[in-house]
Amino acid sequence: MPLNIVLIEPEIPNNTGNIGRLALASGSNLHLVKPFGFEITDARLKRAGLDYWQHLNLHYYENLEEFFSKNKDANMVFLSSHGESNHWDISFENNMFLVFGKESVGLPKALLEKQENKLFKIPLYSNHVRSLNLANAVSIVVYEGIRQITRQS
Repeated sequence: MPLNIVLIEPEIPNNTGNIGRLALASGSNLHLVKPFGFEITDARLKRAGLDYWQHLNLHYYENLEEFFSKNKDANMVFLSSHGESNHWDISFENNMFLVFGKESVGLPKALLEKQENKLFKIPLYSNHVRSLNLANAVSIVVYEGIRQITRQS
């Protein structure tokens, strides 16, 4: 079933470490697109991922171009607060790629414009919150995907 979690230019090591743990717990693959806002050897990344990091199915990419080139035939959806449709409207499938942007600014504007028809958001019910923490957002979307996929089986 694995889903593919894609982090474009992650900036906060604790988030990436927690998402790594989530990827392993959910049977998902983790794809990390450089540049990172930290070193992979960062103690905060390792602490958040604990001793699970070595068990991850992990893929690294030097940049967006390499990521899209190596995964050109993949079924992808993009998560952003700029999406019009909600994350539960995604038709989740096995091996789907769930693409998330960096913590400070989200997905690049050019990518948002290019992927407008595959753009989804997690609804927020307060005007006082711009977005959710990246690790929380990834968790919400991954487990909704698992819920939908396992119901189809």
